Amino acid sequence: MKAIVVTDQAAGSDGMTLAERPEPSAAINDVIVEVHASGFVPTEMEWPSTWTDRAGRHRAPSIPGHEMAGVVTALGYGTTGLSVGRRVFGITDWHRDGTLAEYVAVEARNLAPLPGDVDFTVGASLPISGLTAWQGLLEHGHVQAGQSVLVHGAAGAVGTMVTQLAREFGAHVIGTGRAGDRQKALDYGAQDFVDLENDALEEVGEVDLVFDLIGGEVQKRSARLIRPGGVLVSIVGPVEARPADGRAVDFVVESDRGQLREIVQRVRDGRLRTNIGHVVPLEEAVTALNSTDRRKGKSIVSIRH
Repeated sequence: MKAIVVTDQAAGSDGMTLAERPEPSAAINDVIVEVHASGFVPTEMEWPSTWTDRAGRHRAPSIPGHEMAGVVTALGYGTTGLSVGRRVFGITDWHRDGTLAEYVAVEARNLAPLPGDVDFTVGASLPISGLTAWQGLLEHGHVQAGQSVLVHGAAGAVGTMVTQLAREFGAHVIGTGRAGDRQKALDYGAQDFVDLENDALEEVGEVDLVFDLIGGEVQKRSARLIRPGGVLVSIVGPVEARPADGRAVDFVVESDRGQLREIVQRVRDGRLRTNIGHVVPLEEAVTALNSTDRRKGKSIVSIRH
């Protein structure tokens, strides 16, 4: 099968090549999925799991990409809940070969059915961004109606999901980003916007929840804005700054079939819009994913088109 592979951690995405790889086989509880569309997160090149297995052994050449939409073509022993021919979407295991390939092996529990009226491209854009927003707001942030939520990076793939869901759950959303991000953040539901390059973040005042997608100095300044009992939720690694009287949580997103169903249903009924930056065919993915153009939104690789 055709797949994007990486071999050198130092080269990062510059080391991507389109190559022929053996088709995967289904282990116990696995399914094989014919991939129609794959999402890509640029920071994957920095994840240890891209380069090593769970025992810490080097596993390159590896196939990146960990969210996808496609069709089940084979079932491993003991697999339940899915059938051959079923349209699915979801997240693959971080330590296994990923979804920038024509086929992928994935545990059935990590996938949810993709309704027939949802395009594969849309389905591939949802798992990481949607689940990150859902879990950060509900499981870790315990967001409630009437609270104020500060969303850093509000125009990005995750940020736009956080904004929309926080609004649905009754929160007042303040988005942040660069000046050019303002209109997009507002279009996705932010009620206020802070230009981090030109505006004073402290003018926001106290907030109940900070959803941090940036880290660094922005995170440290944000921690001081959290009112007593509030929470800082981060996905950019260990939290460096903690609220004086509140909680700080950093987490890694996990697959959840029930949550994937909730997310895709919101797309179907118009409560949730995807944020796709660009869509490229597999044959052009190496060049496109190495582009220096600054794009906001999810990068999608069309495997079958």
